[in-house]
Amino acid sequence: MNFTPEANNLTEAVNYLDTLITAVGRNVTVVVLGIAISYINATMVHTFNKHHIFRVNARYILFIHLVFNDMIQLTTSISLFIFTYAFHTIYVSICCLLVLPATLTTLNTPLNLAFMAAECYIAVCLSVLPDVFILLATEPLEFLNSRVYCSRDTVFRSTYSLKKRDTSHIVFLVVVWLTLFYTYFRILFVAKAANADAKKARNTILLHGFQVLLCMMVYVQPMLLQVLIYLFPGGVRSIKFAIFTTIQILPRFVSPIVYGLRDRTFSKYFKS
Repeated sequence: MNFTPEANNLTEAVNYLDTLITAVGRNVTVVVLGIAISYINATMVHTFNKHHIFRVNARYILFIHLVFNDMIQLTTSISLFIFTYAFHTIYVSICCLLVLPATLTTLNTPLNLAFMAAECYIAVCLSVLPDVFILLATEPLEFLNSRVYCSRDTVFRSTYSLKKRDTSHIVFLVVVWLTLFYTYFRILFVAKAANADAKKARNTILLHGFQVLLCMMVYVQPMLLQVLIYLFPGGVRSIKFAIFTTIQILPRFVSPIVYGLRDRTFSKYFKS
């Protein structure tokens, strides 16, 4: 069977068009989801600032902190997602400015949720900063002016950073789940008394657990990514897009529902 140059060119054009359409579709999907979630979160911030009743209640202060955290996370992670498609590689120094807040806020979300479930909160925002010092100590200064595919592992590529990442992820995984299990079973025992508020709290913890499960996938993301790429070596882009949407975007849809719209007081002012 003979192939003419025109046929080959046509095939390449079709493949390029498919790739272009796929890339545009993924970026539009991510941006639309990000704008929708950010709009809801911005409305909740406006509701919080407008009514004094929320500013004197610790529960709502913690909730609005979570909303701010999600807004920063969405902005930086979606910017990274778009940059990797538009430029593929960017300078390490610029990449650090995006990777640091994206990583901090992503890792901070499940920790926030765990401590909120126990009705106490400790902001843990220093877990990624040692990677910066390791980067400066192990890499030449020229590395900051080089161009790389912008992700945490390509910037903080030292074996010390990778081992610290895996260790901290395991510790966070254990701490968060132990906190959730403890609080859930305590509420479950109270709910047996058929108290309506206790039952509502139990349902909130269930939604809470689902959200944390999505957020905590970030702790197993490196291993999950390796396994999926090994099983489906031809679908690297699709796998990364699916993981990004599941871990970075979807959990941010749950926060306004669990902590805002399901709360009677906040929901009343929000609707008005």
